[in-house]
Amino acid sequence: MSTYDDQNIFAKILRGEIPCHKVFENDDAIVFMDIMPQSEGHSLVVPKAASRNLLDADPAVLARVIPVVQKITVAAKTAFQSDGVKVVQFNEAPAGQSVFHLHFHVIPVYEGVPLRPHSGEMADHGELAALAEKLKAAL
Repeated sequence: MSTYDDQNIFAKILRGEIPCHKVFENDDAIVFMDIMPQSEGHSLVVPKAASRNLLDADPAVLARVIPVVQKITVAAKTAFQSDGVKVVQFNEAPAGQSVFHLHFHVIPVYEGVPLRPHSGEMADHGELAALAEKLKAAL
């Protein structure tokens, strides 16, 4: 397994070097909208502690972050009136990980609506800002 690279995009967001559409933040995690959403309301829960993924994460950090994942999942289902919510976490490139900082995808799912591919095409920033506000209001 490779080592943690502190130049990954999420580390830069955590340091304030790159903007994001922030939904929530506490001492342990930041939550923001995914800029390439697979569904309306797709957000990311990113622990502030540096780790590449679940394979090298400190269990104490995980214990503090999972309640944030749950809080955002409940809020997303309410805010976006989804039929369900998918929580996804990838470990290493062969498993689909593309940003090598531990993070959890919280993806509202709608009956009969397929998820969009994570294509590299960015969503409209105005739409993301509005979705972030909607999710914040449900917290």
